Amino acid sequence: MKRVRCPKCDSYITFDETKYQAGQQLVFQCPDCSKQFAIRMGTSKVKETRKNEVLDEEANKDQCGSIVVVENVFHYKQVLPLSMGDNVLGRYVKGTNINLPIETVDPSVDTKHCIIRVQHNKRGDELQYILRDAPSNTGTFYMNSILRDNERVTLNDGDIITIGATTLILRTAKPEDE
Repeated sequence: MKRVRCPKCDSYITFDETKYQAGQQLVFQCPDCSKQFAIRMGTSKVKETRKNEVLDEEANKDQCGSIVVVENVFHYKQVLPLSMGDNVLGRYVKGTNINLPIETVDPSVDTKHCIIRVQHNKRGDELQYILRDAPSNTGTFYMNSILRDNERVTLNDGDIITIGATTLILRTAKPEDE
């Protein structure tokens, strides 16, 4: 099953892609807002691979690292670039004002769920990644332990964060000499 998003209201429409051939154009009408839009089926595997490479390169363009959203039944894999200061993570809803929205239909992820602060350490030679809950309704888990209110945790490369049924992996910035 594939999902397409309405360009007007951001609602998802699910369809069975196996019934169509590559290159075939499909026209959809959004059940929520009645907007009609078309898509073309099929992309080359080379384009998809290049798209992922560009996504991974873009994720570290500010040299602050990234968050990898692990694919599950609620969403696809996403790579979200981090920036200096507070990075607010949460579920994407049209009109939300957060800087790292996760495109998911997971109802247990709040629109403002957790915050990762990227800053230089006291010596100024390395980046620090500090996690805290936003606060959220379902809590933020760091390595399977729930964070208490006002608790802060320093993250390392590869650490696992769980918000709702969504798993995130921190990828710290690589030093320029690597």
